Amino acid sequence: MKKSIQIAGAFIGVIVGAGFASGQEILQFFTSFGWMGIGGAILATIFFAFLGMNLTQLGSRLQTDSHKDVIYHICGRYLGIAVDFIITFFLFGVAAVMLAGSGSIFEEQFGIPSMAGNVIMAVVTILTVCLNIQKVISIISLVTPFLLVMVIVIGGYALSTMGINFSEVQKLAESQTPAASNWFMGGLLYVSYNIAAGAAMLAVMGGTTKDEKQAGMGGILGGAGLGILILAMLVKMDVVGGSEMPILALANEISPVFGLLMFVVLLGMIYNTAVGMLYAFTARIVKRENPKFNFFAVLFGAAAFGASFIGFITLVGTVYPLMGYLGFTLIAAIVFAWFRGKRKAVGSIGSEVVLKQ
Repeated sequence: MKKSIQIAGAFIGVIVGAGFASGQEILQFFTSFGWMGIGGAILATIFFAFLGMNLTQLGSRLQTDSHKDVIYHICGRYLGIAVDFIITFFLFGVAAVMLAGSGSIFEEQFGIPSMAGNVIMAVVTILTVCLNIQKVISIISLVTPFLLVMVIVIGGYALSTMGINFSEVQKLAESQTPAASNWFMGGLLYVSYNIAAGAAMLAVMGGTTKDEKQAGMGGILGGAGLGILILAMLVKMDVVGGSEMPILALANEISPVFGLLMFVVLLGMIYNTAVGMLYAFTARIVKRENPKFNFFAVLFGAAAFGASFIGFITLVGTVYPLMGYLGFTLIAAIVFAWFRGKRKAVGSIGSEVVLKQ
């Protein structure tokens, strides 16, 4: 289970940085639909677990060190070329988004100019990517046990103290701008753009173990952890409504010290995502065994640092919606590949029975 928990932790770490850092996404994709948002959250949890399981298992089966093999296996030769290209582009885009976001957080929390925050995060990210993948996953997972403990604490606190009534929920829901037409599409869209961001790193993480069950369990546990976080924020709509960082709002309600710890962990999650995206992007262009890998990591990291000056809000508004459309293609391809694999398994069992007879 140690390896499964490590994969689950890295999975949560990458997705939290991309999809929870501001927390506004939860409000737009779930809270805006009132109590029906819980249905969307349950749907998202199921899909996160299912997709995480499939991507990590495929990575393990193919023993891949980049997302390319997994994408071509799922999507086929021709669609695979297009999806591979778009994912590679988005990896770079999300890395730039994370660097921009870190600059904004440093400025807001400590009054440090955003450029200084960008520089600090860029340097630390590039240095980490220059390590091997096992060390990268270990570092990504390092902060995750703290996050998992906080997820459990926040989830337990949210469920034990929820005292909001239906009319309050409706009032809060009406004050939010929905990101989709209904709760079902809200849940799907949220998973869609997050899985587009995390697919590459999930495949690489799966490739670090030869045990497919171990890898798949990591994907399932990671998906479940993400679901707990979404539900925790939903049942405390009265606290998180109107907050720029809902996870921090919940943590601060428990205790100012807990809130400060959560801030440090969230910053760590943004770092994790930046590392995961930059590593996966570099590994797709240059094999890790290539002596020039570190040179290209520095080059691409510097380019992402330059792109981060476009601005956090502008980057999020441009990169994430496009990722949502790509995510739907990926989800459809993964589900189709899963059904195809099941059908082959049933067919082979049938053949064995016939031969025995």
